[in-house]
Amino acid sequence: MNVNILSKDVQSFIQANRHVSPASMALKKSPFAEVTSSELANQIAGFQKTEKKIPDWTSSEIALYYPDKLNLEQCSSSETGKFKASLILPQTSLADLTGGFGVDSYYFAQKAANVTHCEINPTLSAIVEHNFEVLQAANIQCRATDGIAFLTDCEETFDYIYIDPSRRIKDQKVFRLEDCEPNILAYQDLFFKKAKTVITKLAPLLDISAALNSMSAVRDVYIISVDNDCKELLFIQEQGYIGKTNIHAVRLYQGHQQEFIFDYTSEGLVEPSFSKPQHYLYEPDVAITKAGAFKSIATAYNLHKLHQNSHLYTSNELVKDFPGKIILIEETLPFSVFKKQSQGSKANVIAKNFPLKVDDIRKKLKIKDGGDRYLYFTTDSTNELIVVSGRRI
Repeated sequence: MNVNILSKDVQSFIQANRHVSPASMALKKSPFAEVTSSELANQIAGFQKTEKKIPDWTSSEIALYYPDKLNLEQCSSSETGKFKASLILPQTSLADLTGGFGVDSYYFAQKAANVTHCEINPTLSAIVEHNFEVLQAANIQCRATDGIAFLTDCEETFDYIYIDPSRRIKDQKVFRLEDCEPNILAYQDLFFKKAKTVITKLAPLLDISAALNSMSAVRDVYIISVDNDCKELLFIQEQGYIGKTNIHAVRLYQGHQQEFIFDYTSEGLVEPSFSKPQHYLYEPDVAITKAGAFKSIATAYNLHKLHQNSHLYTSNELVKDFPGKIILIEETLPFSVFKKQSQGSKANVIAKNFPLKVDDIRKKLKIKDGGDRYLYFTTDSTNELIVVSGRRI
């Protein structure tokens, strides 16, 4: 950590050049003897990344120190950080065992009485401690240590433990719980010795059912999407909990939030109805599909499925609060008919339960991307390949 970067002159320079290309800055001669051009470029790149991901931290009055690119790529966003903070009770205590750049600790601290931020990288821990001082987050204590070691040695207990195990080991991505670092399955007894509630953030590609088979006392699972992009899985374990696990599909979009709650037992018992496309077509948000609420969502909103495996839904009446895209259907054609008349058109193409991928469809039918028309290539309840055309509501 080069403390010279925090000088008034350097910070003024970074602010003045905060939207300059970092690559071009790296090629220029630095105007400062004790700060290199590559360090300036790294700070500018950090600002630009943070401005998009954590806009709360990038006002002109805040002089943060930005770490390496990887630390910023792996941190949470403002949206997901605020949502996680909503899951804890006010005036409680929390230990963040894998603190990183500190985004989650910061938002937890807006709700908790005190937060302990553990980060094994001493340089990153020093950066985060400085940033918390600038952000006036006085109720966060930074520990430059391994979180598991801290938890093992400390005498205090917490209301919550939060852990985000690394899914990248030796530059390779891993997706099984036992392959993550740390292996949370090996420390379950330690966690519940130190806290009543454990919040674990896991990779969006993780198999939820497999994780539930490996973990005990899971009260809730949250699947969080931001603008239809699945960002995080959160597993909430409560000491002694033996009830059913509630699955929450959480959709964050354009400043709004929708949440659909179900459980896998009920999902297995539901028998949805099927129909040809009616007046409206519904495509669930990615949080719904990742959660596996394929049948529950249909019965909850009184919709019909197009096919057992299509995961598209239809109705004659408009369901305005459906958590996903709503399409006003203008035409439904058999694929064999559509492909004879669609050459050279322009549309947003979606393929669900269809033998061709989107790129193959575009190439084969010469369909350009864009416009306000939506084309859904799918299979109906009679196993016929169809194309549903419409406009988004």
